[in-house]
Amino acid sequence: MSQNTSNKSEILEELSWIRILDDDIKVETFWEKFRRKLIENPAVPIGTVATTAALTYGLFSFYQGNKIMSQYMMRARVAAQSFTILSMALGFVIVATRQEK
Repeated sequence: MSQNTSNKSEILEELSWIRILDDDIKVETFWEKFRRKLIENPAVPIGTVATTAALTYGLFSFYQGNKIMSQYMMRARVAAQSFTILSMALGFVIVATRQEK
């Protein structure tokens, strides 16, 4: 029995550097993280909404048979997607330069 107890205490001593629970860590909820990310880079959600709106209206125009508007909205969707991707890339660059300082 004492051999088993000493083995357990040795294992615990070896793993003492691991912090299982830390009171200093604040866990964000989904909405807190969403709000923080929105403040850090507001262009991404704007681009996402624009992309979704262009896609939705373009598909609706296609369904209605309005080929000209459908084609125009698909081009607008590509432009909105490009804006979103560039905004994300710019946001990554800004965050990386902040962390280096």
